[in-house]
Amino acid sequence: MEAVVYLNGERVDYADARVSVEDRGFQFGDGLYEVVRVYGGRFFYLDRHLKRLQKGADEIYMELDFGLDKLKDICKKAVAEGGFKDASVYIQVTRGAAPRQHVFPEKSSCTWVVIAREAKPQPSQFYENGVNVITVPDERWTRCNIKTVQLIANCIAKEKARRAGAYEAVFHRGGIVTEASSSNVFIIKDKKLITHPANNLILHGITRSVVLEIAEKLGFNVVEETFSLDRLFDADEAFLTGTMTEVMPIVKVDGKMIGDGVPGEMTRDIIEEFGKLTETVDQ
Repeated sequence: MEAVVYLNGERVDYADARVSVEDRGFQFGDGLYEVVRVYGGRFFYLDRHLKRLQKGADEIYMELDFGLDKLKDICKKAVAEGGFKDASVYIQVTRGAAPRQHVFPEKSSCTWVVIAREAKPQPSQFYENGVNVITVPDERWTRCNIKTVQLIANCIAKEKARRAGAYEAVFHRGGIVTEASSSNVFIIKDKKLITHPANNLILHGITRSVVLEIAEKLGFNVVEETFSLDRLFDADEAFLTGTMTEVMPIVKVDGKMIGDGVPGEMTRDIIEEFGKLTETVDQ
């Protein structure tokens, strides 16, 4: 089965899933999304994703009128009905359909979609050998903590990476690294693990938070602080985190080798501990 789709709480065939031409997600990008990973039939921190969805809705004055409990049930139902053991679950919520105007409609019902499909893991050699990335100016708005569907700047950055033969594009604002087009960024220098603070300039990634918890458990020196491009180039180790990226070692940035040019010891320790969680977490 290619995908299981639920639209507004009802199961529909993939080919028949349709929304209004005046849906505000289509007209304005007025919507939110989440991507949740499923390992062996177990949801990986689904509750954290739904909590972030609710927080984003509060930020943009959107009432999730269908209820998060129902959304959670639909996510689990979609995975079960598809028979997926390892899956990705895409959730999108918009403010719904209304005559086009910039101000929010006084009355509208959310459009909400759940799409479950078999997960496509990253190639194992990426984790074993590491990946190369490029850097690009961060041209997005300054509310990156809200996981909206307004992703054109991210898409342009990802396309630049693809055309450069790179895995990912790392954003910077005035020479300060923020995150990447679809992942968070960590560096390690002198045994210190560093990542950008969880403020309005980055997405507060679920995998990012899990990695911080892992690092503290391992007794690593963890600091949430800004760091420059120069510090990225000078890092002993670096890696990306994300729902589908998991924990991905970086070995080159803009053609410059990071550390010894292979995934470092601390990064490998985090990858190992992350793998253990994927075999146990179901929440």
